[in-house]
Amino acid sequence: MTLNVCEIFYSLQGESTYTGLPCIFVRLSGCNLNCSYCDTLYAKSESFPMDLEDILAQIKSYECNLVEITGGEPLLQTRTIDLISTLIQNNYTVLLETNGSISIKNIPDACVKIMDIKCPSSKESQNNLKSNLKLLTDNDEIKFVIGTKEDYNFAKLFIEQEKIKVNSKKIHFSPVLGVIKPETLAEWILTDNLKVRMSLQTHKFIWDKDKRGV
Repeated sequence: MTLNVCEIFYSLQGESTYTGLPCIFVRLSGCNLNCSYCDTLYAKSESFPMDLEDILAQIKSYECNLVEITGGEPLLQTRTIDLISTLIQNNYTVLLETNGSISIKNIPDACVKIMDIKCPSSKESQNNLKSNLKLLTDNDEIKFVIGTKEDYNFAKLFIEQEKIKVNSKKIHFSPVLGVIKPETLAEWILTDNLKVRMSLQTHKFIWDKDKRGV
């Protein structure tokens, strides 16, 4: 069984409630969306096939039990679920970062799903698969990437209208780096007393924003 892999690396988790923890990242190749702020365009074209056994061997070479499956969009590959299941069976804590446009129905509950809700400035908000919201568990997290005040208002209304059941501590508002100032987004959240978590891409503050493998 093979998967199309872009890169595997060991770094600190830069997003989600797991921010700051050492983590092994498996970045799978390919994506079905074209977000305006995408910072991993290379994941669409850079790809090499790897057997599941080889992926596991590389993961085991690091002394870490936290693994994130990311992309691109990892759910484009049907074998991604096998990878997740195998990692869980091997006692890894598994995070899945997905753009929310593909069903998460068959993802094991033990996997922490971190799902994007696309806002207008992404140019992909029409692809939000709302049926996924009913499949989220207490384990899971959602993220709104905010680039404009329109995005912020969209996200705020989305939370109200969809009655999202995810714990507010796991609802992330993340500013697009270089497009909107973090303090601007912070002020909006505080003014509205919005019960969400302000999240920054920590790895982009530790290392150069264009550095790979971090």
